[in-house]
Amino acid sequence: MIEIGAQVDLSHPPDRVWLALTDRELLGRWFAEAETVAGVPDRLVLHTAGLPGFDANIEVEVTERQVPELLALRCDEAGRLTEVTCAVTATKQGCRLAVREVTTHGTWSAEQHDPREQQLRQALTVRLPAILDWLAFQQVDLRRGEAGMTTELPTIGARPARARRRRRTVVAVLAGAVLVAGLAAWVTLPDEPDSAAAPPPAAPSPSSSSPSSSSVAAVAPTGTPRATPSARPSRTTASPTARPSRTPTAKPSPTVASAPAAPPPVTATYRTDSSRLFGYTGEVVIDNPGGAAADWVVVVTLAEGSSVDDVDGADVRQDGRTLTFTGPAVPAGGSQTIRFDVRDSRPKAREPEGCTVGGNACAGV
Repeated sequence: MIEIGAQVDLSHPPDRVWLALTDRELLGRWFAEAETVAGVPDRLVLHTAGLPGFDANIEVEVTERQVPELLALRCDEAGRLTEVTCAVTATKQGCRLAVREVTTHGTWSAEQHDPREQQLRQALTVRLPAILDWLAFQQVDLRRGEAGMTTELPTIGARPARARRRRRTVVAVLAGAVLVAGLAAWVTLPDEPDSAAAPPPAAPSPSSSSPSSSSVAAVAPTGTPRATPSARPSRTTASPTARPSRTPTAKPSPTVASAPAAPPPVTATYRTDSSRLFGYTGEVVIDNPGGAAADWVVVVTLAEGSSVDDVDGADVRQDGRTLTFTGPAVPAGGSQTIRFDVRDSRPKAREPEGCTVGGNACAGV
C-alpha cells in the first residue's frame, strides 16, 4: 500500500470548501475538469491525463458523503485502484482540509509518486484558495439600501472632503510658519545706532579738557593688542603635541593592509511566483558565491493585512507582519529556495514591503 497526502489550513467556512469539492464546475477550476457519467449517479470522470504524476483519466465513484465533513471516493486510473478521502475540520480561522490517497490495487512508479504529490499539494495550497477567495468575493454585498452600487459608497464620497480639509490645514500651517519666521527675524535684528551716541568717537581734539583726556585714556587699554602674547604660548604648546602624533599613526598601516579580505556575503533574490485573488506565492532564492558554507537569515516584511499560510524550504518564525526564515548553511557556490503562500485581505494582493538577507536588501523588492 502506497499513500499520498496533503493538508491545508483555509480561512473559509467548511460549507464553502465543501462546495468547491463537490461542484463539478468549481472542481474543474482548481483540480481537473469533471464529466458526469450518464445514467449513473455519483460517478464522474476526471480529465487528469497529462497532469504531472497521472497516466490517464480517472473514473471516480462516491462511496461516502457526510456534508460538510467527509467525502470518500473510489478511483480507477487505467486499472490502478485507489481510495481518496477528503476530511474537512472546522477551525477558529476557518477550516482544515486533509486529502489522503491510498492504493488498493497496483502501485505508482518512483517517477510518478513525487510529481503526483506535488501536483496535489499545489492544487490545495494555491489554486483552491484562489477559487475560495473568488467565491467569497461573489457573496459580498456592496449595495447601500435600495440604490444599488452607486457613488453612495463611503470610500468614494469622503475623499474630496478629506482632501479639502488637508489643503486647508496645509495652508494654515504654512501661514503660521511664515508669521513665526517673520517675528523671529524682527526680534534678532540689531538695534539702530542712536544719533545721540555718535559724538563720543569724534570728541578727542587738541583743545580737549583734562576730563575728556582721562576718558580716552581709560578706553585706550581696551583697544591695545594685548591678546597677542596669549596667542604665542598656544603655538608653543601645540607644536610638541603634534610631533609625536605623526610617528604612531604611520606604524599600524602595514598591519591593516595585510589583513585577509572578507568572504562575499550571501545574496537573495525575491519574486512573486504566482498571483491570485486574495493572495500570492512568494519565492526567495539564496545564493552563496563564497568558497565555504555560509549561514543565512532571511527577513520578509509583509504588507498590512497579509499573513503566511504554508512555507517550503525553511523554518519560519512570525512576529506580526515580520517573517524570519532560517535553515541549514548554504554550501559554497550553492543556493537555497524558499517558497511561501501569502493570504491577503484585499482582492488585489500586495507584495511584501521588504526583504533582507543578513541585513542586506534582497534583489527584486
